[in-house]
Amino acid sequence: MTDAVELSIFASRVEAVCEEMGAVLKRAAFSPNIRDRLDFSCAVFDPAGELCAQAAHIPVHLGSMAFAMRDIVGRVEWNQGNMVVVNDPYLGGTHLPDITVIAPLYLRHQLMGFVANRAHHANIGGDSPGSMPISGRLEEEGLIIPPRPLVRAGQLDESLMERIVTATGSPVETRGDFSAQVSANASGLRRLEELVDSLGVERYRSSLAELNDYAERLARSALEAIPDGRYAFTDYLDDDGKGHVDLPICVTVAVEDGRIHVDFAGTAAQTPGNVNCPLSVAAAGVFYVLRCLMPDQTPACAGTFRPITLEAPEGSLLNAQRPAAVAAGNVETSSRVVDAVCGALASAIPDRIPAASHGSMNNVAMGARDRDSYWDYYETMGGGMGAGARGGGLSAVQTHMTNTLNTSIEVLEMAHPLRVTRYQVRRGSGGVGERPGGEGLVREFEFLAPAQVTLLTERRRRGPWGLAGGGDGKAGENLFNGEPLPGKTTVSVEVGDRLTVISAGGGGSGNP
Repeated sequence: MTDAVELSIFASRVEAVCEEMGAVLKRAAFSPNIRDRLDFSCAVFDPAGELCAQAAHIPVHLGSMAFAMRDIVGRVEWNQGNMVVVNDPYLGGTHLPDITVIAPLYLRHQLMGFVANRAHHANIGGDSPGSMPISGRLEEEGLIIPPRPLVRAGQLDESLMERIVTATGSPVETRGDFSAQVSANASGLRRLEELVDSLGVERYRSSLAELNDYAERLARSALEAIPDGRYAFTDYLDDDGKGHVDLPICVTVAVEDGRIHVDFAGTAAQTPGNVNCPLSVAAAGVFYVLRCLMPDQTPACAGTFRPITLEAPEGSLLNAQRPAAVAAGNVETSSRVVDAVCGALASAIPDRIPAASHGSMNNVAMGARDRDSYWDYYETMGGGMGAGARGGGLSAVQTHMTNTLNTSIEVLEMAHPLRVTRYQVRRGSGGVGERPGGEGLVREFEFLAPAQVTLLTERRRRGPWGLAGGGDGKAGENLFNGEPLPGKTTVSVEVGDRLTVISAGGGGSGNP
């Protein structure tokens, strides 16, 4: 039996493996999206694909990996010295730009577990620059990679790498980012092997079992504070980019003795647009909300999620079936899952649930495909955080399912033919209340060369909801040369054109 101090040290050591992997990935990556915005995540899994630890990276990456890794492990024939790559949303991925590289750890020919990292590539060969098109089928969104070895017996599979590079058309950046992902896993394998060696195989395994049991006890204790009952809520996506509007996400949260079951029955059917998502993405939203209700010291491992189950109808927005398009599901629909689950729990524990935040990653993808100008850029924008019972919402921040940085203006303007002409807090956009919602953001781009731009944004039709008498935050806006644009659209731009993305404010809390 490991004592409390030893267990805490063990948890920190496993988590440190993930942190070091992230540091390697950040420093070795070529693209601003990974190197500067930190759009990546790292985790450690046991031989069955159960989560052992994760770094505090991107919630939508980590929750979906925790949910889907068991299936990936069962689909692949693992061998020492191999690394497997996958981005297929229906085989353990989220959307095609998020590419996962997984490496098994063998110690004396015995499988001890896996290290994995997931990184967002700005170009995976989609129909438009940035590989976030207004798509109608998965195939339009880029190269689909089922689980297959990228590294075999320590050697890069050059034929697969060439296929990926050919699809992206960015050989230097693509190879650099994949090399960074492989290097991050190599670092993780070394550190994990050192940890197992220092403890011994049996003690390592018993420590993992105790860590999961401890996490489950903490999780149950926290969830028991939610009164037993059934709590329902419906929120809406603005549209799917293909003319279908006000798509409901319905949730019922059933609470009984520290166990939670989340049912999305009544949610809209999968749509012709790209706001669909696999069940793993919905799971990420659910896991995130409930993890936020647990103590800070709760380990991020499989035991944490044992008291939580969920379901969504097959063929629905949250459990889409191939070949439904999913590019925006990972970023926008996951955000609305969080809002819906929070809305349901607000009636059970109103002092612990905040009003809705800006509710969109405000995705901007752009670039060019000309012979003389070939570039891709992708970023997300923050907005207003919802206020809560204990204080007002923060302004101009990323919230909930994303945890990336912005790209600094200096890096953006140095790397691409763009000029940022405005970047400011959107004053007056937060919902009124005793505790006001946070303010949104304004970011304006001037184009210095022709390009194509795709926007995938939400909360443009209705503002984020307030709580306990607080007002809604102001809805976001998109402008092209001062004229309104839809929330999801693609436009061609010329030199001198300006694109303005204006994010929503957060909802207020308490009667003003």
